[in-house]
Amino acid sequence: MAFRINILCVPLLLLPVFVHCQNYETRNGNAKFHSSVPLHSFTGESDYLTGMINFEENLVDFYLDLSTLKTGNSRRDRDMYRTFNVDEFPFAEYTGSLETVFDENSIEKQVVIVKGEFTIHGVTVEKTVEGTLQRRGENILLEAEWVQDITDHNIEPPGILFYRVRDEMDVHIRAVLEPVLDES
Repeated sequence: MAFRINILCVPLLLLPVFVHCQNYETRNGNAKFHSSVPLHSFTGESDYLTGMINFEENLVDFYLDLSTLKTGNSRRDRDMYRTFNVDEFPFAEYTGSLETVFDENSIEKQVVIVKGEFTIHGVTVEKTVEGTLQRRGENILLEAEWVQDITDHNIEPPGILFYRVRDEMDVHIRAVLEPVLDES
């Protein structure tokens, strides 16, 4: 009987670790962009989005190695890397602060707003992003999407003849953030 009571108490001892965890991170989130030229569209994707959310400090920081973006066409990938000048500016980064409160104890999907700065091609612009956070067991699922005008970052949209790639890209991110347990 005492053994059975101890087994039932173990999960209760672990509960505060997950409920009160303030830092979450991912190293394999998904980042996707969608763009188009007249009569043709394409998508670039990477499963190497890295980032973290610190709820105690309301800090959000995500970055992506742009050389990990793939469109399914190696020639288009080379052109994209040249357009983004990946050799000189290899990363895109978004750093900001949570403007809304996230209830870590709720399992409902919650809309959150982050105000921050998005840097690509060495140019930083202010960007407010709306997304959702949802507790999934001990982890948190992050989903967000926004439209990014690449000309704001001094990037000239590539083109052939009279056709140019659209200035605006639809950006989507999805990541499962795992708790970072304080070892102190």
